[in-house]
Amino acid sequence: MMKILGISAVLIVLVALAATAGCSSGSGSGPATDAQPPAGQAVAAATGSDITITSMNLAYPAYVASPPSPGTYPGIVLIHSFNGLEPGYRTLVDRFAADGYVVIAPQWQTFNTSPPDEDVGSLIAAGVAYLRSRPDVDPARLGLTGFCAGGRYTMLFLPQMPSFRAGVAWYGFPYNAGFANETRPVDHIESLAVPMLMIHGSADMASPVTDIYNYSTTLAQAKKYYELKVYEGEPHGFMIVNGSLSGSDVANDAFGEMVRFFNRTLKGPGITR
Repeated sequence: MMKILGISAVLIVLVALAATAGCSSGSGSGPATDAQPPAGQAVAAATGSDITITSMNLAYPAYVASPPSPGTYPGIVLIHSFNGLEPGYRTLVDRFAADGYVVIAPQWQTFNTSPPDEDVGSLIAAGVAYLRSRPDVDPARLGLTGFCAGGRYTMLFLPQMPSFRAGVAWYGFPYNAGFANETRPVDHIESLAVPMLMIHGSADMASPVTDIYNYSTTLAQAKKYYELKVYEGEPHGFMIVNGSLSGSDVANDAFGEMVRFFNRTLKGPGITR
């Protein structure tokens, strides 16, 4: 493992297909399973359910899970890939909730498979409003994460939505202007005010890792805090295989990276330099 620490960034590169707008099923490494926690990390069952939330006068279905024990927890809005809210995302949300988060995953393609950014941004805001309405969510500790197209939305909206304290972008598209040729995430770097973790694969053909390195350089030049973890040989969409959450060692490690990042930024005192 090579670890580079900078003033405004942490870069971790581990030596360890898709359209531009989305992920392809079965592109990840390892078996497709209802993935279990790594050995020795027992996790209590989370409580999940299907709900609807309203955005722009439309009712969107969403999947929500919360920790099994009473308390007040950070909240997460999770944005799925272009392939929809596949069963693997529900498994991931349940597992995420078992680690002490209330997580909502809205189905952003319900009315348009390729919506304009404005529609998705409104839906994310509706997810925030829902989390803030729950007595088990601390409204001051909210995070955003997304996969593939959802990774782009994380990069795009994290700088624009002050509700979020941190974000994790999975194999996103920093130079993509979206379905309606709108703005690129890289164009909003100056507005980024919270930490962001990016998780990517070196063999990503849909979102080449060179774009992520270039985006990281721009973040560093703007003195924005980010962390980057790249898994050698992993393709685009490696967390979800044939619709299910991957049970590979890489997928388990990457999930742990996300949880530990949110633990530091949402549960702890935050990032210090």
